Formats: sequence, C-alpha cells, structure tokens
Amino acid sequence: MPDAKILIVDDHEDTLYALESALAPLGYQLGRATSGDEALKQVLRGQVGLLVLDVRMPRVSGLEVVRYMRRVEQTQHIPVILVTGFGPDHELTAAAFGLGVADLVMKPVDPWALRTKVRYLYDAHRARLALEQEIRELRALVKEHPGTSGTEPASGAALPHPDARVPPQRASEAHDGELEQDRT
Repeated sequence: MPDAKILIVDDHEDTLYALESALAPLGYQLGRATSGDEALKQVLRGQVGLLVLDVRMPRVSGLEVVRYMRRVEQTQHIPVILVTGFGPDHELTAAAFGLGVADLVMKPVDPWALRTKVRYLYDAHRARLALEQEIRELRALVKEHPGTSGTEPASGAALPHPDARVPPQRASEAHDGELEQDRT
C-alpha cells in the first residue's frame, strides 16, 4: 500500500490548509476533500490509509462517513481521526468511539499532537495490511503444497516431533554441576 494517502476532509478551505500544513512534515502523500460525499468517493476508490475528518459538514457529516465506511468490508479498518470545533460533547464522543473512530481532536488542532497520532495510526494500518498480505501469500503456498505439514525446515532436515522430550537431568548431575561452578 505504498501509494495510500492520508485524506483530509473539511468544508472550510482555511482548515484544510492548516491541517495539510501540520501534516506535510511527515512526508506522507496527502489528499483533500471538501465534503462527506467527496470523501466517500475517494475512500471507495481505494488507496486511502487514514482519514482526518471534520465532524460537522453540510449534507453528509463526518459521523455519517464513518458509519458508511464501517459497513463496507474494504473500508471498515481504515483509521479515522475526527476533528471538531464545537468543544467537548459527550454524545459525539460516545457516537464516535462507538463507530470505532481512533481519536477525536478539538480545534484548534495542536500540530505536534496531530502528527504523532497520524504517524502512529497510519504506520500501524500499513503494518496490518502488510501482515494480511503475508498471510494471504502463506495460505496460497499451503494450498499449492497440501501434502507438507509445515514442520520441516527449508534445509530438508526433519524437526523433532513436538512430543519428543528431553530426558530429565538426574539430581546428582545437577548437584555436581553446581559444585563445579562454586569451585571456580
């Protein structure tokens, strides 16, 4: 997912600019949308690795965007940071976290805090996708070679059976070893 962008969504141009300026030092590809509809279109086209999404926008709110994303398999795990300028709101907080939003940030946004959150969430999402891809590849390999048990190393040497046990050390050998260490 190297081309995945961070999509910044807000209906105010000055807020978009401020958020882009805050995130630009990270070096990630940034995209922008000015409405919930436009954000959904970009998300559904793919290649979005994280959303920084305004809560209150005309027609389609940020919460509605997240609600829709969580119902679609290809978008349900994309991390979302909601941004609001209306101060603490317990109902909004409960609704946001109930939908699986990663964080809820108040305007004016602290650029350092936002960069830290975005870097962590974006990198974690990319790592998750890389692991899912590796699992798919390993499952494909297993399907290609159904007769192998997966317990043999690449060199061809057999591994010991999982139930094979190492014989217990005799008490006198263990005691002699301790005495040997004490003398040195």
